Amino acid sequence: MLAIERAIRRIHTAVDAPRLTRFALHAPKCVEVGFADGSVFNLPAEFLRVNSPAVDGKIRSMGGEKVISGRRHVGIMSAEPVGNYGVRIVFDDLHKTGIYPWDYFYHLGSNKFTLMKNYIKILKKHGLSRDPPRRK
Repeated sequence: MLAIERAIRRIHTAVDAPRLTRFALHAPKCVEVGFADGSVFNLPAEFLRVNSPAVDGKIRSMGGEKVISGRRHVGIMSAEPVGNYGVRIVFDDLHKTGIYPWDYFYHLGSNKFTLMKNYIKILKKHGLSRDPPRRK
């Protein structure tokens, strides 16, 4: 597991993100991050949850694609610092294994539109929804 985390960190540091200057948790809705280059990103809970860097047992793999559905109303319960390189976000669906390095926030913010568009496209392709399944 440690080797995987190191590999993820190595991948994310290749982004060459500017230094993080601001991190604000606006629970349960979003995280706001700011960087030394002046970039400020507001990252909603659903977006962070479906782009979690963790390997998660609740993920459906369909045709090799990572598919997480039904998270439109997920909320953020807390964000816990991990070393000096990122945070662990705890979501109200009890997902808490994702460690988000600062540079990964920059990647997510810089590519938010494309990542969200691709997420919705994958859900449609597999007949899934952003909304949680209805309770019976």
